Amino acid sequence: MRVLVLLVCAVFCIAKQGEAAVKFSEPKQAMEFEKGKTYKAVIHTSKGKITCELYYERAPLSVTNFIALAKGGFYDGLTFHRVVPNFVIQGGDPEGTGQGGPGFTVPAEIGLPHTEGALAWARLPDQVNPGKRSSGSQFYIALDQIPYLDGEYTVFGQTLAGLDVTKKISQGDKIEKIDIEIK
Repeated sequence: MRVLVLLVCAVFCIAKQGEAAVKFSEPKQAMEFEKGKTYKAVIHTSKGKITCELYYERAPLSVTNFIALAKGGFYDGLTFHRVVPNFVIQGGDPEGTGQGGPGFTVPAEIGLPHTEGALAWARLPDQVNPGKRSSGSQFYIALDQIPYLDGEYTVFGQTLAGLDVTKKISQGDKIEKIDIEIK
């Protein structure tokens, strides 16, 4: 696992000399996932923990990107800037406006359904994004089944625990950190 973490950071994170800032870049290829292992994201929020399984076999670039951002501390202290009851909670924007990101997008890996608890990437509308490329960092969790989004956005995970927490999130609540567990 240590080699895997180092590989992710070596490929996708470039620490600036003398600064705490970390620069992230678009993953051009998926990290090497350990077959038979389960990859989970534990999203620590100001309202509690949300645990999501990451679907690396169906959305390898998306999961690679999410893991690199989480391990690099990108999400630490950001807020849920968009909360729509019975629809989604959305976070991952360093500006907190819905307009920010890491400076890149990720290729679409569309195919999984928007079930309750689905973890997916936000994206810009089709008019300016005909390839349906995903946001580089903004993600959302579906608070209900949203079938009309199927085929439009990349779902890359599913909430396993903490659905009750997702329903307590309010706009401005914090993402304290995201841990990645591999078992």
